[in-house]
Amino acid sequence: VTTVFERLRGRRLTGVGTIGLIIVSIVIILAIVGPYISPHDPIQHHLKARYKPLGYTDENGIFLLGTDQLGRDILSRIIAGCRVSVIVSVYAVVIAGSIGVSYGLIAGFVGGWVDQIMMRIADALLSIPFIVLVVAISGVVGAGVFTLVLILGFTGWVTYARVTRGEVLVAKELDYVIAATVVGQSKIRIMFQHILPNVMSSAVVLAALQVGVTIIAESSLSFLGLGVQSPSVTWGLMLADGRASIGSAWWMTTFPGVAITIVVLGVVFLGDWMRDVLDPRLRGE
Repeated sequence: VTTVFERLRGRRLTGVGTIGLIIVSIVIILAIVGPYISPHDPIQHHLKARYKPLGYTDENGIFLLGTDQLGRDILSRIIAGCRVSVIVSVYAVVIAGSIGVSYGLIAGFVGGWVDQIMMRIADALLSIPFIVLVVAISGVVGAGVFTLVLILGFTGWVTYARVTRGEVLVAKELDYVIAATVVGQSKIRIMFQHILPNVMSSAVVLAALQVGVTIIAESSLSFLGLGVQSPSVTWGLMLADGRASIGSAWWMTTFPGVAITIVVLGVVFLGDWMRDVLDPRLRGE
């Protein structure tokens, strides 16, 4: 079975795919080197420089994108927000994908009443309002980056489970899987050696697209006060800080909002290219 990386290797990026790759690469680089290139400390207060517009300069230096209600540099905080977005989205997608793919693989391969029970459990989880799960988990574990990763990871696996289960049901009927069963290969070997590689393409495509969804979810929860808490820096917290001053200090909400939009679009563009390469069926072809 052709692996995911083998199918991606050597494929020419489309225009949209190139844009997506550039955006995602910049975000990852900023997440890694951000603390070393930020013009200011993102959590340092400059109370004499509160609500200053773009390009404001004082003895502390230049604030290219202005300052917030505590005199903190907007540009430095946007750069710092890259790290939180990358950490939360990647870890949450890995957790959700690992649980969901394993769950869907077992349900689809075993089939019968086991499949029915497992998928009813997944349906039951979907019926619970997301905000209720967030409040419940936050109340037990406490707010923070770790809590947010757990929330998004353990509430996002159902989509992976459903997609994987559907792919497994199709893969079970393929000739080479039937042949492996006839020659007496063990079920574990068939499941992991023949079926799992065949369904990984769809899982990888879904994971790539879910990164954008996770970034939006993280920003939304942080905006509502249910996600990452200050003094950590996230784009959602920046939006929350600026909503009361959106008329007089528009830069406090505009630039974090633009950052979220650009990054999510970049992830979607890259995910669409990966979908086209790995699984053209998802386009309806």
